[in-house]
Amino acid sequence: MTDQLVAAPMLVVLTTIVALLGLRRWPRVQRSASVGGGFAYALAVGAVAWSVVLAPDAPGAAAYQVGGWVAPFGVTLVVDALSAFMLAIAAAVGLSAAVFSVLYVDRANQRVFYHVLFHCLLLGVTGAFLTGDLFNLFVWFEVMLLASYVFVAFYGGPEHTAAGFRYLVLNVVGSALLLLSVGGLYAVTGTLNMADVSRRMAAPGAYGVDPAPAVGLAALALVTFGLKAGLVPFQFWVPGAYRSAPLPVTAMLAGVTKKVGMYAIVRVYFTVFGGATVGPSIAGVAGSSPLSFLAPVLLAMGIASILVGGVGAVVRDTIEETLAYSSVAQIGFVAVPVGLAAAAPPGSLRRLGLAAALVYALHHALAKPLLFLATAAIRSATGTNRLADLGGLGGRAPVLSACFFLASLSLVGIPPLTGFFGKFLVFDAAARRFATAPGPLGAIVLIALLAGAVLTILYTTRIWTASFWGERTPAVEDAGVDPRQTAVLAALALAIVGVGIWFDPVFEFAGAAADAALDREGYVDLVAPTGGEDA
Repeated sequence: MTDQLVAAPMLVVLTTIVALLGLRRWPRVQRSASVGGGFAYALAVGAVAWSVVLAPDAPGAAAYQVGGWVAPFGVTLVVDALSAFMLAIAAAVGLSAAVFSVLYVDRANQRVFYHVLFHCLLLGVTGAFLTGDLFNLFVWFEVMLLASYVFVAFYGGPEHTAAGFRYLVLNVVGSALLLLSVGGLYAVTGTLNMADVSRRMAAPGAYGVDPAPAVGLAALALVTFGLKAGLVPFQFWVPGAYRSAPLPVTAMLAGVTKKVGMYAIVRVYFTVFGGATVGPSIAGVAGSSPLSFLAPVLLAMGIASILVGGVGAVVRDTIEETLAYSSVAQIGFVAVPVGLAAAAPPGSLRRLGLAAALVYALHHALAKPLLFLATAAIRSATGTNRLADLGGLGGRAPVLSACFFLASLSLVGIPPLTGFFGKFLVFDAAARRFATAPGPLGAIVLIALLAGAVLTILYTTRIWTASFWGERTPAVEDAGVDPRQTAVLAALALAIVGVGIWFDPVFEFAGAAADAALDREGYVDLVAPTGGEDA
């Protein structure tokens, strides 16, 4: 029964999509069904997470072989603590964005298959988190991206079309590279099931596998994963896409789809290739596994993202642009601890790095969607999001302002909000790495993190002082805030406070997710790809 429950989130989304297609002639019912589908998805994810991971007698992980075909020949869906943690993020952001979409997006635009596409986006995210083979990871990436393409060009203006075209071209190239990587890995290893690839890479002599080209092909996939995550130097699509998409969808792009790229890096490199050994070690990086090659690259990308995104956010003229560049910087705070985990030898520091990245991903998935949705409420009330045209919002819309302020404080890292714990753990991992392996790399990481924290204070303060303090502008004087939109924002704000106050179980969940990413043998035993033993 637990194994079959693994497919529940995906089945809920598929059912919702079919229902929404059937209800397109009744837009009011369709909108209600979209919100209902979001609630049902959250309940399904909660049931899976509790039954498989969180309950006292939970097995910790479960695999479902679709159609009864044994791995590695069939399609495998896997839930462990890592995928359950990411699904929980998707459920929280997806439900909030679905509700806000009904309240914010123009009714006429909602009838243009908006809700169908929204749940297709959620379907791609869900499939990427659940899939147990590399080819279907590519497939679910494409499902997610196809919906994203439409949303970026959704409003049809020249700037939206240009942003959509840039987004399309970059991601088509990225998808081609990922498909080339997947095809090459199949040619080298003879399988695409993640557990089977992991088993063969750990004992290449027994299966006639040359690990060197496999690791090179995995590096090719890293380019695509970095592109999906919006890491520097692949961040060019982020500002335009975030400005052009409907703001509830932007909340999904920032809060969830970016995390899919980081999830793929963790799953592929730590779980699938974590047991492989190839080539000489790199100076300053422990071991000769593919993680040794990942560490310096990911650290460089993460540090560059923190600095480029932070500096870009400080000089923007609108709230949306500031938050878009902020998202580039904040994903760097997720990439850096993953890079630190890759650089560390197996043990507590590697686990801490992954747990820090997951906690920070959760913090960002709550705070940044709240900020984007608050921006949507501001635009809906005032008709603008330019900093120069906003002022005095604090007195005109106190609840909306309080939600924005709280999310900003979390982004800065003020206790007891989630951002404090995320930032503290990232700095803790960096400091411990520097203490155990002193050198210029560790010092550079700490300085970059500190610079990123200062830049975060600068751009959040700039937004607050320009938009919420000072004399009221005409746009703010005539503003009328939708109390229903404010209620959604308040719910997300309470979630940020609640996760911070009751952080212990969240940290335990993140620790279990980190353990799942590192438990390569447990993952192989769970999927049990015995069907490929003689393949």
